Amino acid sequence: MRRVLSRRMAAKGAAVVTAATAGVFSLAGDGSATAAGDDDRDRRVDVHHHCLTPAWLAWAEARGVLDRDELRWWVYWDVADTLSMMDAAGIATAVMSVRTPIVHPQVDDALHRESLRVAYQSVAEVVAAHPGRFAFLAQVRLDNLELARWSARYALRAGAVGVQFHTHDLCGRYLGDPAFDPLLAELSAETAVAVVHPADLPGTTRQQPAVPGVPNFMCDYLLATTRVGLSMTMHRTLDRFPRLSFVLPHGGGFLPYIAARVRTLGGQLSPAVDPGLLRDYLCRFHYDTAAPMSPDATPTLLATVGSARLLYGSDWPALTREQVLAAATALDTDPALTPVQRARINRGNALALFPSLG
Repeated sequence: MRRVLSRRMAAKGAAVVTAATAGVFSLAGDGSATAAGDDDRDRRVDVHHHCLTPAWLAWAEARGVLDRDELRWWVYWDVADTLSMMDAAGIATAVMSVRTPIVHPQVDDALHRESLRVAYQSVAEVVAAHPGRFAFLAQVRLDNLELARWSARYALRAGAVGVQFHTHDLCGRYLGDPAFDPLLAELSAETAVAVVHPADLPGTTRQQPAVPGVPNFMCDYLLATTRVGLSMTMHRTLDRFPRLSFVLPHGGGFLPYIAARVRTLGGQLSPAVDPGLLRDYLCRFHYDTAAPMSPDATPTLLATVGSARLLYGSDWPALTREQVLAAATALDTDPALTPVQRARINRGNALALFPSLG
């Protein structure tokens, strides 16, 4: 199914690439354009890339814990389609977030561990088979802290370059809540990068969104990201765990855009947040462009956090090939960005966080 969809989308996406050739160019350190593929040193590093491998999907079906017909079409991931998209969008390396969408209520911790072992082995094989093109993150879910610790330890030993958190657990506790301090303390000794991703708000599901007709990913994911940024600011997470660098997705949700509101009213939060603390934290978080960001959000992000904290993200395969190419073109032609800023966003800032990818 995924391959058929990709071919169909490729035909539609061809017009985007032809009409805006700049979208498949990257910028060298001196600001000059180089064709994607000519020099990997100047191509994008994608820090927002979802991956559910066919090997894991086959395992899950064989174990009877998943029905592929219940999966959303965009979760399907194929290495050939992915590499084709990456080449077209000028992406040198994708940092994969491992997906294991088991929702069966009878699955115990032992089976979850087996699931993660299969997932990590399969993505490690992808990394090994395509040197320089892929890396992966450990999956760290906040609903089961012991399993989260095990998953992080196993994945980091298997070669993960960081971890990925969801914004909150099923009880509505957001990362930054003191309940998660033991997990963060352990991870801070192991890794420097923690990528955050939103989830459905408590009390909502894909089938029952908060607003009928408005999918959760449209607005609520951005709200979840805003909440997690505020939670970590209120509880001074970056100060208490200074070895961890946090990447907020989708341009930081709404947080950069309500900064003045929080600075004005932060005293009403509990714990209170003074204006100086918010300014400090906004400039210490990292943000990916997978909103997509350009051109609408760029001026606010640059004014609020600068360019040194912005990282390219495709959101593949949640965004189609056509959408990824269009977003890449918009980023590469964004009038708010200088060539140096664009080069940092596309690659330089990611390599500062993930030096092993250089």
